[in-house]
Amino acid sequence: MKAFFQTDDGWTGFILRTTLGMVMFPHGAQKLLGWYGGLGFSGTLSLFTEKMGIPLAVAFLVIVAESLGSLGLLAGLLTRFTAASLAIIMLGAIVMVHLPHGFFMNWFGQQQGEGYEYHLLVIGIAAALLVTGGGRWSVDRIFAERIAH
Repeated sequence: MKAFFQTDDGWTGFILRTTLGMVMFPHGAQKLLGWYGGLGFSGTLSLFTEKMGIPLAVAFLVIVAESLGSLGLLAGLLTRFTAASLAIIMLGAIVMVHLPHGFFMNWFGQQQGEGYEYHLLVIGIAAALLVTGGGRWSVDRIFAERIAH
């Protein structure tokens, strides 16, 4: 357990986790709450299960990981677990949806969908968080210190 929570007091983990948390929060809020033009919980669940064929349990976990996980990242709580979860979700999004549309985002509306460049950034940040942990001012660091004593 100590290795799971272990992190240093450095700025790198803090910057990475708060950036990822801030970027993922609106995506999670779209899916869970319907904010920022999203479908909300029932709409997203329906889209994922009925239209995309994603199993109910997986669809539920994606919504929870993006919404509550982003808040956890902001607090530095379960940083490695959430980072791994988000990396898996983004890999799934690339394979299931974005790969056919190429690398680039659809900046000019000339593609049928969005590319996967954003998803690769999330995977890269998540991978770095798996290595560094939550860093400065993280709840994980507090847990690691308590486990050590």
